[in-house]
Amino acid sequence: MESTKGLFGGARWICGLLVPLVAGCVTGPDEVEPVVGLITKTEDNPFFVTMREGAIERAGELGVEVRAFAGRFDGDTDAQIRAIENLLATDAKGILITPSDPVALLDAVGRARRAGVLVIALDTPFDPADAVDGTFATDNFRAGELIGMWARGRLGASAADARIATLDGAGTQVTVEVLRNQGFLNGFGIDIRDPNRMYDEDDPRIVGNAATMGTEEGGWAAMERLMRDDPAINVVYAINEPAAAGASAALQGLDIQDDVLIVTIDGGCPGVRSVAVGEIGATSMQYPQSMASLGIEAVADFLTTGTRPENTPSLDFHDTGVTLITDEPVPGIPSIGAEQGLNECWG
Repeated sequence: MESTKGLFGGARWICGLLVPLVAGCVTGPDEVEPVVGLITKTEDNPFFVTMREGAIERAGELGVEVRAFAGRFDGDTDAQIRAIENLLATDAKGILITPSDPVALLDAVGRARRAGVLVIALDTPFDPADAVDGTFATDNFRAGELIGMWARGRLGASAADARIATLDGAGTQVTVEVLRNQGFLNGFGIDIRDPNRMYDEDDPRIVGNAATMGTEEGGWAAMERLMRDDPAINVVYAINEPAAAGASAALQGLDIQDDVLIVTIDGGCPGVRSVAVGEIGATSMQYPQSMASLGIEAVADFLTTGTRPENTPSLDFHDTGVTLITDEPVPGIPSIGAEQGLNECWG
């Protein structure tokens, strides 16, 4: 256990309670501290584990009570709606959420805001962006664009004849999926037509796509199926590192791992180690701990000064940064190596 004093007074104790949706509890012996909810897509993904740790750490410094919730799987919107309702019933002052389906959550988020709750999106933006009070996220389009540019540069002249497969999340046009997918294709030099929609391209180099639900198991199954459909696939974009790990395992099982270039997004330590051993060509590193700690700070600022978070100039969200990790740098594309990445990774 850890005791801290923060912005709102009294000593604060964190305990590690885990029930189907809730993770973490806090009691304050001196006074009731403001409650902030953290709602992530899933509980076990290292990205969301790191996010939860970042929120709890910053909350401990500021004297805020964190109540963490998660869906059972990526796309479990019902669980996220129940979490919002739970937080409203307990008079939460702020909600930080990585929405599984931003459109399906609009009504629930609207109810929370009308009740005076500050709602902050983390990682996955809402559309429209002003459906919430602020967003702390990677520039997901840029993250995809960096790995697309790198893959195109790595292939050189043979990029013109690439056979590309995209391993997406649920494949349902969720904002973060669209941004990453379209950023990658744009970086690779493909006409993406509508940057706000996946799968409307007609470039013959795109030979397949599949949903993975962002899991290793999903990535493995999707990669095996796509390779059966087109054994000539030689470039794979994966929405995150668990899906990329599954794709890599599938390719190893088929003994063709050296023939296919995999790129992805996350920046977790397992993914960076995969870059170091050559299983993944490049990954775009995100900063989930920063997203969560900035979200906690935003709620604390709102409660003490009434101010809402500001966006990065020219963007409709606060950009928390992205860094390309690869051991095979391409001229003109900023990157760092896996060794340095291991000093900055998470999870």
